Order: sequence, then structure tokens, then C-alpha cells
Amino acid sequence: MSAAPRLGILHSRVRVEEKWIFNALEARGADYARIDDSRVHFDLEDPGPWRQYAAVWLRSLSYTRGLYVARLLNSWGIPTINSAAVVETCGDKVATSAALAAAGLPQLQTRVAFSVEAALEAIEEIGYPVVLKPPVGSWGRLLAKINDRDAAEAILDHKATLGAVQHSVFYIQEFHEKDGRDIRVIVIGDQAVAGLYRKSAHWITNTARGAVGEACPITPELADICQQAAQAVGGGLLGIDLFEHPERGYLINEINHSTEFHTAQPVTGVDIADLMVDHVLQTAGLAQSARVA
Repeated sequence: MSAAPRLGILHSRVRVEEKWIFNALEARGADYARIDDSRVHFDLEDPGPWRQYAAVWLRSLSYTRGLYVARLLNSWGIPTINSAAVVETCGDKVATSAALAAAGLPQLQTRVAFSVEAALEAIEEIGYPVVLKPPVGSWGRLLAKINDRDAAEAILDHKATLGAVQHSVFYIQEFHEKDGRDIRVIVIGDQAVAGLYRKSAHWITNTARGAVGEACPITPELADICQQAAQAVGGGLLGIDLFEHPERGYLINEINHSTEFHTAQPVTGVDIADLMVDHVLQTAGLAQSARVA
């Protein structure tokens, strides 16, 4: 008799979040396997080795690796958390902004262009300063605040000359003066479970760039807009990043499909890993067992 399917967890390295997740799974006696994304390979004509998994939870650091694993597994009918469609939408800022716009949700003014000339025109439509971001990227990397035409011409020319994929699409947003903080909300399924103010004197308020965390209360208004944002991109386990605007209210900035919560969990006191594990096991329909790979 073949063994019952178990949960797979795809990871790049074991960070503190993965340690919390593994501990929560082991506390439940759940049957799971740790899958190192640098050591796997796929025979596209033989999904058999992957049939041991009822679902695979994507915790890869690499957007590309996680996306392709999700696409392959989903094509074989093996669920992933999050799905390939959600990963693809959230991992690409253009796709995220398009999904939010289609849902009528508030966000910063955003333009997308494919040449230096068109990007300059888009920037001057918005008005300086603007922020230039790579469509794919995380941790606040490769962001540029552009204050005037001279800076715009120089930065756009540099990106065009570098020529790599992440420089070939110009994703442009209005600059929002956010008074030193933004908000990260963890959404699990249809619930906003924890909120974090990320504070910094720098205009980039990302904990990977030195921002510090402070608990943010989840008000009904904040919960509602985060739930709508999650639905707009397909739902699952998400980190919603928002700005506060004095006239326009909450503005959605980005949505993270494999969100980090190493700051949010201790600062808010919410056991996010435990709640995520509950959601994943329920979503995968897994019976718990005591064996751990």
C-alpha cells in the first residue's frame, strides 16, 4: 500500500520563519517534507515522484524558482500554496497594479513604459518626484527616487544601457510622502491576522533596509481593504503593503506572495506561523501523521 500524501515545503534556506513553521507542523504531528529548491529537478513526462505530496507550500526566496515549480505542479493537478496564478500576479508589480486597477482598489498613480522617451513623458505626466521600480524584485532593491528631469534622463539611460530584463520595463509611481512609515498586513485566507507599521527615516520603509517594526491595529477599514486586495490577486497567504494618505485613505503599494514575517510575529504577538500552518493543512485536506522527513 502506498503512503498517504503529505505536505511538501519548498525552501531556499531555513530562515527563522521556516523554523517557526516546522515547529508548528511538528507540534501537530503533521507529515511533511523539506524540499531544497536548489536540489530538485523535474522530468516533465513523469510527475510520479511528486505524487507523494497532497500540496506543496512555496517558501522559496526566488520568485522564478517558486513560479516554475508552481506551474509544473499545478499542471499535474498538485496544489501549491500559493497557486501559480497568485505567484505570477504578486511577483510582478505590473500584474499586481493591473489586478488592483481592475478591482477598482486605491493605489498610487502608476505608469508603465518600454522606452526612455515614453518613460520621460509618463514621469512628467505624474510630476516630480517619482519612484522607479523594477517590475520584479523585493527587499527594496533597485528602487530610485527621481526628483527632476536631469536625474530622470540619467537613470533611464543607465537602465536602458544595462539592458537586463529587470531594466527593460519602466514601472513608475508617484512619490508618496509617508511620514516615515508604511503598513504590512498579513492576510491568511480571508482574514487579516496581523498588522505592522514599518518605520524608517529613509523613504524606503522596508525591514530589509533597516526599518523597525511596531504593532499596527487591524481596524475594520484596514481589514476590509486588505481582504479586497487579497481577493483581487487570487487569495492565499499574502503580505499586503499599504500607505496612509491624508485625503485618499489607504493606498495599496505591493502584495507579497511568499511574505516574510520575522518582524511581524514577535512585534504583534500573533503566532503567524501557527495560523499559516492551520490554513495550509486545511487547504491541502491533509490528515496529520507523526512521521517527519
